[in-house]
Amino acid sequence: MPQSEQVPGRYQALEQPTKPGSLSLKTVGEDVDFQFQFQVIRPNTFRVAYTSETHPLPPHPSVPRLEPEISKSEVQTTSTDSSYIIEIGDIVAFVDWKDAPILSLKWRGSEEELHSDLPYRSYAVDGPGIAHYTRHDRNALHVGLGEVAAPMDLTARSFKVDATDCFGYEAYLTNPMYKHMPYLVKATPKGCVALISSSYSRASWSVGGEIDGLWGHYKVYRQDYGGLEEYLLVGRTLKDILKSYAELIGFPLLAPRWAYGYLSGGYKYTMGDDPPAYQQLLDFADKLKEHDIPCSGHQMSSGYSIAEHVPKVRNVFTWNNHRFPDPEGFAKRYNSLGIRLLTNIKPFVLASHPNYNDLDSAKGLFTDPKTNKTAQVRLWSAGGGESDVGSHLDFTSPATYSWWREGVHKLRKQGISAMWNDNNEYVIPQDKWQMSLKTTNNIGVKNEIGLWGRAMQTELMGRASYEGLLQAEPNVRPFVLTRSAGIGTLRYCCSSWAGDNTTSWESMKGANALSLTAGLSLMHQYGHDIGGFEGPQPSPELLLRWIQLGIYGSRFAINCFKTSPQDNTNGEVIEPWMYPEITPLVRKAIKRRYEIMPYIYSLGLESHLEASPPQRWIGWGYESDPEVWTKQLKRGEEQYWFGDSLLVGGVYEPGVSEAKMYLPRKTGPDFDFGYVNLNSPYQYFAPGQWVTVTSPWQDHIPVFAKIGGAVQVGKSVQTRMPADVDPAYKSSEEDDYRGIEIFPPKSSSHGISFSNSWYEDDGLSLKPDISKFTIEYSSREEEIAFGLSSRAGDRFVPGWKSVVIILPHGDKRRVVSMKGEQVDKLEDDEVGRCRFQFSKMTVEPVEPVVNGYH
Repeated sequence: MPQSEQVPGRYQALEQPTKPGSLSLKTVGEDVDFQFQFQVIRPNTFRVAYTSETHPLPPHPSVPRLEPEISKSEVQTTSTDSSYIIEIGDIVAFVDWKDAPILSLKWRGSEEELHSDLPYRSYAVDGPGIAHYTRHDRNALHVGLGEVAAPMDLTARSFKVDATDCFGYEAYLTNPMYKHMPYLVKATPKGCVALISSSYSRASWSVGGEIDGLWGHYKVYRQDYGGLEEYLLVGRTLKDILKSYAELIGFPLLAPRWAYGYLSGGYKYTMGDDPPAYQQLLDFADKLKEHDIPCSGHQMSSGYSIAEHVPKVRNVFTWNNHRFPDPEGFAKRYNSLGIRLLTNIKPFVLASHPNYNDLDSAKGLFTDPKTNKTAQVRLWSAGGGESDVGSHLDFTSPATYSWWREGVHKLRKQGISAMWNDNNEYVIPQDKWQMSLKTTNNIGVKNEIGLWGRAMQTELMGRASYEGLLQAEPNVRPFVLTRSAGIGTLRYCCSSWAGDNTTSWESMKGANALSLTAGLSLMHQYGHDIGGFEGPQPSPELLLRWIQLGIYGSRFAINCFKTSPQDNTNGEVIEPWMYPEITPLVRKAIKRRYEIMPYIYSLGLESHLEASPPQRWIGWGYESDPEVWTKQLKRGEEQYWFGDSLLVGGVYEPGVSEAKMYLPRKTGPDFDFGYVNLNSPYQYFAPGQWVTVTSPWQDHIPVFAKIGGAVQVGKSVQTRMPADVDPAYKSSEEDDYRGIEIFPPKSSSHGISFSNSWYEDDGLSLKPDISKFTIEYSSREEEIAFGLSSRAGDRFVPGWKSVVIILPHGDKRRVVSMKGEQVDKLEDDEVGRCRFQFSKMTVEPVEPVVNGYH
């Protein structure tokens, strides 16, 4: 992009606002008239704005503009003619404008800055946009930006803040990808700072990727259009930052419990004409049953909407009547098998779409100002690489918004459970295309898409889909899966994935980093197309390794469109039984996912309540361990926490049968007991060391449990959610069993008791009652004492009435109740683990009820 920087160097303070902790500056003696504003919004949240009449605030901010919630008693201020110091809590903010505004943040009593603008070049006017320069810490971990190529650490790299349809991308190289999220976190052992721009303008972030002899090492955010509105969050840990970020933009939405099960897919299934697609999908469901593989949902690719007559192109919100002669009947039949349907919907219409002319007449499409007519481009029409002329939908048009919402509503009434918002990156070639906005605001903001931002359309598409589902079922949480997203999209779309990945060992490895990046950006029901969407078919070894790894993630889907010169229209699919020699192992892995569904789903509820991601960087909660800050572990490629109790690794090369993992340790007064290998030979390891463990590909990947942790388990099949009252889903089993895998020390816990909690609800309601259960256990040489309690006032009552305690492999100690309840020894399970049942357990309430719904 062209560079036209100008750095105003003279400012004067304006009359101070009535809000405590606020500062306003204005340029003087410059040929640009800009204002700099600083505000304390929350005790650890600050807002900076750098604007003018020519560079207005984002007209549709991705972050809601919150009013400051600070009292005068909370803030201490000191000012001079060219500086302003704000002390709030344990944070000190300092603004110096002797040359240009320089904001710095640090902990009270510390001389070391957590964040600082770059002197003499902090805020630069750059043509129609803004550039913001900050000092760069080369030793820090930098994360965020929603979705970027691996590794997880963004340090010394540069990125476009934009979204594109990167079909078959390189997991370590492609830039940009599908998400537009100008959100960057700097993390160190001493604290973290997040910077968030609320603009949807195209932009770039150089995270120390540029070095200059004069300016040294710096970071720079360059925004193409409009003024800068930026929020800064300060926290001791990444966990603090994510909770503050959620308080700013909204906590992650609840996904229905069924969405955490196996989601099947494949473009080929909906493209079938002989036999028609509906029959091919029913045949697929029969094979699932034949191979005893549970499945919760199927992603119906857009082939169902491709016209059966010339031109045979996709038409959103229509059905191919040959492939699906009875959509309602088909959906009812699939639902009766316990498999919900997601339909693919795309935010464009080809010129042959039956509603194109109506949308055109209603100004529901973008306008090209050169011709003053509807703007047209070539768009994906059918198979791989096939295109036709059409137009993108403009969701700022009331006609388009209403048409889309009603289309979604109709699909839901036809039996489709969820919307799959696809191809919504808005790859539009012209910033000056105009939207249908008649007016903008009183300072004359233009209605050009460059200023308002393409990702605004992605957000509005998500909102219209959300509202369409909610209109059909007001008390059921809408499930909108989205490929692209901006920050504001997360308020409407509860799930996403890493798009059209490629089949390779490198892609599988890089996917770990992408998952951690997404989680640290508040995309928590997130995953990948297992086995690769594009590229060659995976080998049996790669497919099994990927499935073994994928079950330990918040979203588990197998979906692909593998093009080839022989078949560019339908593509090939990946099926769990495609290699008979590994089908039993695939079944075992998928059933294990369903078995630990209570643990997985609890992580989803925890995400909604606390903003903690299900998949977590190895240093999450272990910030005092210096090893987690080494370059290798900051990359986030090879291992991660899945919740607090499971440490998951992988094998990322063919023919390799062992893995090296680091076991983090905590420092301080709490004793750290270490880890147990959940696979043969079931060793116990002390924390704070690198270990090498065996991992034969036809057996398992490395998974460790933290000693003192717990994993809640249920049946290894799909079970019916308590809120499932629709007769269509009666075929699923009751969710009436709960086991708890615990991991006590090999011998005594030296009087220390371990506590673990999990959440449950009805799995489907929009605003459910969420109950919290807590277990406590301790160990001695010959026995383990166990207890279970619930939270006072919780109203949701699960279907299980007792629990089964499951000990690690080889632990033969007896389990006793902390409250003197009867404990029955059961037969060992199929892998030889000891089990004990509390058949008449008394669940005593503890701690007061907290309204945790966001």
